[in-house]
Amino acid sequence: QVQLVESGGGSVQAGGSLRLSCSASGDTSRNCVAWFRQAPGEEREGVAAIYTDGGNTRYTDSVRGRFTISQDNAKNTVYLQVNSLKPEDTAMYYCAADTPHVGSWCDLDDYEYIYWGQGTQVTVSS
Repeated sequence: QVQLVESGGGSVQAGGSLRLSCSASGDTSRNCVAWFRQAPGEEREGVAAIYTDGGNTRYTDSVRGRFTISQDNAKNTVYLQVNSLKPEDTAMYYCAADTPHVGSWCDLDDYEYIYWGQGTQVTVSS
């Protein structure tokens, strides 16, 4: 039903920025679309989420003020602008979508999400 493809990762110095993209195929017009990240040996962490019908967002505390999630509905794409990057931001970043719903609040719990992309690597060096 939904396929997600991430892009935009790369290697940057601490303090640098990237814009990650999550391109969706299929209907995500009333879904949460979220970004998760996972470093080797670490748990998967919810980073940011957006409800596509209206644009309500939420962030985990460690990225609030540095990362911004946004969407381009015409392109069926969700972005994650990552600024002021720190070495601890190094991880594989995944986008994910849940099933359609009318509630506008999005969780950052991975079990809430059904559709997952393959990930894009962000590496931040010091």
